[in-house]
Amino acid sequence: MMRYGLVVVSAGFTGLLSFSLLAVAIGTDYWYIIDVNKPNDTGSDDLSSHSGLWRINEGKSTQFMLILKYMCLLLLDVTTMVRHKWINQLVVIILPLSLVMLVFGWIFGLVSSLACSPNLLARSAFYILFCSLFTLTGLSIYIRYSNQAMEEFQRVVSPENLAYVDASFGWSLAAAWLSFSLEVATGLLVMLAARISQMKGHYDSGVTIAML
Repeated sequence: MMRYGLVVVSAGFTGLLSFSLLAVAIGTDYWYIIDVNKPNDTGSDDLSSHSGLWRINEGKSTQFMLILKYMCLLLLDVTTMVRHKWINQLVVIILPLSLVMLVFGWIFGLVSSLACSPNLLARSAFYILFCSLFTLTGLSIYIRYSNQAMEEFQRVVSPENLAYVDASFGWSLAAAWLSFSLEVATGLLVMLAARISQMKGHYDSGVTIAML
């Protein structure tokens, strides 16, 4: 039988790592990266930008970048702009909320593991998996929002200017996805610990009855 202590320690480690990665992802500004490569321009790095959930970091030479980046927003109707703003605010709420929920999940998992209670461990596992759904929802909304914004961008910007722009998701989003994967792994490990604890309880009961 797999050792209970090893599973619990592994769950604690993955849970802590998941929290750390999500905190880093939320606090950094490399969710979306836009590189502008103008021909015959040695200072094209100054035109690039990267953005996070809270702010956008522009390069030093922003005129060309601003024209390309926000031309589509100026042409959008008011309803679409309000909808995009609401979606962005929703992401900013969901992901930090998931981070806070992870803290409580880690605490519940620790208390349950110390108590060696199968019921408490199972409930902690379901709670952690529920937290992962929050993270997944926030990431999915962000990706869809970014793709919609890029579609609008491509619709209004001329192909000549669009050829200079290279947009991609950054390492902050990758860290958030890794955090989600570790949340799921943590929930499954806690669930395994609950199963081991339950089997151990049945084994101890059988030994006690045999001794009687």
